Amino acid sequence: MSAAPVSDSAERFHEAWARLLSADHGIAIHPGLLGRLVARTAGLLHRAQQEEPFEPRLAAQAGAELVDAHFTDPVLLARAVELLQAQPSGDERGPALTGAFAAGWAAALRERTLREQEAIRTAADAARKEAERALRASEARFRALFESAAIGIGIGDTDGNILAVNKALQELFGAGPEDMTGRRVGDLVHPEDTPGVWEAYEDLISGRREYFQIDKPYYRQDGEVVWTHLTVSLIRDDDGVPQYQVAMLEDITDRYRLQERLRHQATHDPLTGLPNRAAFFERLEKLFEEPEPGARFGLCYVDLDGFKVVNDSLGHDTGDQLLAAVAARLKAALTPLGHLVARLGGDEFVVLLENCRGEQEAVAAAKTVLKALAGPVLIGDHKLAVGASVGVLERRVSTTTPGAAVRAADLTLYRAKEAGRGRWTLFDPKENARAVSRYAVSVRMPAALDRGEFFIDYQPLYALADGRLAAVEALVRWRHPQLGVLGPDEFVTTAEETGLIMPLGRWVLEQACGQAADWIKRFGDAAPQLNVNLAVRQARSAALVTDLARILDGTGLDPARLQLEITESTVVGPEDEALRTLHGLVDLGVSLAVDDFGTGWSNLAYLRDLPVSGLKIAGSFVGDLHDPAKDESTGWRIVSGLVSMSHALGLTVTAEGVETLKDAERLRTIGCDWAQGWHFGRPVRPGEIARRIAEEPQGRPVQGRPLRGRPAQG
Repeated sequence: MSAAPVSDSAERFHEAWARLLSADHGIAIHPGLLGRLVARTAGLLHRAQQEEPFEPRLAAQAGAELVDAHFTDPVLLARAVELLQAQPSGDERGPALTGAFAAGWAAALRERTLREQEAIRTAADAARKEAERALRASEARFRALFESAAIGIGIGDTDGNILAVNKALQELFGAGPEDMTGRRVGDLVHPEDTPGVWEAYEDLISGRREYFQIDKPYYRQDGEVVWTHLTVSLIRDDDGVPQYQVAMLEDITDRYRLQERLRHQATHDPLTGLPNRAAFFERLEKLFEEPEPGARFGLCYVDLDGFKVVNDSLGHDTGDQLLAAVAARLKAALTPLGHLVARLGGDEFVVLLENCRGEQEAVAAAKTVLKALAGPVLIGDHKLAVGASVGVLERRVSTTTPGAAVRAADLTLYRAKEAGRGRWTLFDPKENARAVSRYAVSVRMPAALDRGEFFIDYQPLYALADGRLAAVEALVRWRHPQLGVLGPDEFVTTAEETGLIMPLGRWVLEQACGQAADWIKRFGDAAPQLNVNLAVRQARSAALVTDLARILDGTGLDPARLQLEITESTVVGPEDEALRTLHGLVDLGVSLAVDDFGTGWSNLAYLRDLPVSGLKIAGSFVGDLHDPAKDESTGWRIVSGLVSMSHALGLTVTAEGVETLKDAERLRTIGCDWAQGWHFGRPVRPGEIARRIAEEPQGRPVQGRPLRGRPAQG
């Protein structure tokens, strides 16, 4: 039977909506006004359900307009939610539409309540002052307001002693006057109170702020928890000295529980009860907000093998029961281990390991997934064998982003499926970079430059001896319309293989040199040196010297303020043709440095013959110092040896991947010249670099000039 036309569905909803608002809610409203309200709010809800993309703002506006028209009865909200949930949506918009409508209604109601509270607070304050000026002439009016207020009001002194409470507050706490009067505010601490509550309270009673508002739970006299919207205001005497504090508490327990239910619906999959995609990404992104140095995490990306066959042969109802059973098994097996299990959609699940202790723990979680799904699942009369493939990712938080991590785990999953299914496969950085690069380059990169999809961030390099901003490294990014922001590791390799690195490399040099010249024009010698990476194919191009000379001339950048970074694989021997290009670059006046030293086959003898003046120790050397499986003292001896060797060759040494002050201080004591890493700053936009330059202390030696050999000591 075919679905009814959209217009019929909208008309039925309009009629039901009109009946709902016309019911007795204790509101007197003219029929004409009511008709216009029904038409406007029903129209907003219908538009919210139909528009592409989904617009939660329209549904929230409908809820707010009901409150503005005095439809504030919670029973009305509950019936409206039931009516909206009963509407056919055809997709997953039903819960989102309902949540947006209820959120708009609750927000508007809260704003209205806050206005009423502010009016009460203002009236109470005005009444108190009038009473003092008129020798208590208006005490009766203030007392009437205090006692008859619909919200709980308590008065205390600045020492925290509760002096008086009104009847509404006594009822809120289920207590009598003797239970409240004489107690201290500090006795009302709740375990869920955050430190910020009491910091704000201390600021208030000390006179540093006039009021604060917060949603806060309390224990009633009978032990039950009541949630309140608390507003605490400071009352001063005529001389401005803090005298009293007035607390106004509104019981929001029902609203809080409704919001919690709505939040649970918005963040959990209705079929399996597991956290959904939104909740998973919210949890994942929190790991990246302020990670501890060396913090690690793991992902197990799970996809059921042959699930489509079950859906096609036994029907979607059986498929849904199978998904629910799989979710229950995964939750039972992995949640006790402290791991988050979420459903991303379809037959895809993900396991998040926070504070992962290494690859072994991530692999163990993947094995637990396969073991949990090893036995058949009984659905009705069917015993269904369910298998899964798992892509396993385990990384340091500082080496990736949430989006890149999920993409990498997803690509690893498909490698597991290609390998035969029913197994786990561990993330391989080279395979991942190759897969991302192939897709990105083949689909988008040839025209990406013309579309303006590339941009450059700059990572600061600091001199360890005096803490000055010595240089910035230009790092190209690709704002891919489908894949998000990609780092160079995800597209440069394939760009080299296809030859597209040549126009991209020229563009990076032009943009970065122009930016560096602008900083020099604005800040003079305080501007930092510019470091730009050269791809292997660029360094082997005979046209590079000519291109760079043209760029330097066009931007006006002094060659001495530019350092080009090459990899160890750029030159493979003393007869390599790339040496001619490198010498030509140095003849222009720029300097060269070897980047990521130690990650490849490092022939130390070649360093002596290369026209380089700097060496950058790969970040893996510093990162491994925090690996509990490796000896830290040996790691530091290796780093110290690299620094000494480089200085013996007359090279400036930069350490990459420095994440802590302790590592920075240790590197300084062993003579390392410069350092970069998260401790000194992540790659940022040019405006942030300009701000740092402007904040650099004045009166230091000329900054930003490339160091030829080891700088003078002392």
